[in-house]
Amino acid sequence: MLEVLDLHAGYGAVPVLTGISLTVEEGGFAGILGHNGMGKTTLLKTLIGLLPATAGRVRLEGEDITRAPCHERARRGLGYVPQGREIFAGLSVLDNLRFALAAKGGGEAQAIEQVLEELPRLKPLLERAGGALSGGEQQLLALARCLVQAPRLMLLDEPTEGIQPSIIETIAEKLAELRTTRGLTVILVEQNLDFIKALSDRVLVIQKGRIVRELAPAQLDDPALLTEFIGAA
Repeated sequence: MLEVLDLHAGYGAVPVLTGISLTVEEGGFAGILGHNGMGKTTLLKTLIGLLPATAGRVRLEGEDITRAPCHERARRGLGYVPQGREIFAGLSVLDNLRFALAAKGGGEAQAIEQVLEELPRLKPLLERAGGALSGGEQQLLALARCLVQAPRLMLLDEPTEGIQPSIIETIAEKLAELRTTRGLTVILVEQNLDFIKALSDRVLVIQKGRIVRELAPAQLDDPALLTEFIGAA
């Protein structure tokens, strides 16, 4: 589904990605681990089009999207849930979902109804302002905002950061369910080892802007490997 070939990107004159290559098959769930500052978030921002690639190629279902703008990538089925959630704090939950659908056009009621069935904890919160939600509720809203656009490939950046364990469990259960019900493909950047291990088919390790190792989820139980590649034990 996704093919990334020798991708380079950065911020101004500062290079961050220095030759990323990876593939993700349809229906797959790929986790990405690495130290802070190694390029995890930069990779997702480049894939969604928030940062321009300075070299390399990104192909989605065989089509080159390397220079495509964000909205075109979204229309082709690429979804993004950013680190920090970035919901509209002054808008209600319902208006956050409506805003996400504004560029897509059509099917608003049906799309929102489907997402609320998948994430029922949001149903009693529809009129509440996004900024009045707990961190976990905001993360569910960020996930719902992505899902209303019916993505086929979702990019998730640190979805468990700063939220309570009960919401983490809900998100893990829903992501596993969505792989079956929606046929969703996922790339997950995450530091919560239990979360990434439970969901991922394979775990890619990023160092200095490159993928340097692929691990099976069971290998995340090996303290020596974790210390070597991500600095955790």
